[in-house]
Amino acid sequence: MTLDTLNGGLAAAHLDTGLALSPTQARRLACEAGIIPAVLDGAGHVLDLGRKRRFHTPAQRLAITLKQQHCQHPACTTPAAYCHTHHGIPWPRGGSTDTRDAVLLCPFHHRQTHATGETYPLRP
Repeated sequence: MTLDTLNGGLAAAHLDTGLALSPTQARRLACEAGIIPAVLDGAGHVLDLGRKRRFHTPAQRLAITLKQQHCQHPACTTPAAYCHTHHGIPWPRGGSTDTRDAVLLCPFHHRQTHATGETYPLRP
């Protein structure tokens, strides 16, 4: 997919098999996959391979779990063990992979966050 699509554009993305994905599907897959964005010039030469570490380390995940304990959606009590670690600032837009920018969200609320753009502050 193009950077514009990754950042909220409306163009379809394509798998290497040629199968088209909606922008929403592509962004959700990118959020959950171990991708390293590549910037290519007009001739297809790699100009930049982006940041290497997108996912939180096991130690970071443990620290986040100890602090947040459950999904951060206001009405959800799904335990941390069943939650995804979500970047508060989207990783493709420069979000950092650290404990300060991480929010635990259950799979349902993680999908909802990507679909609606709604964010959830840390709960007490």
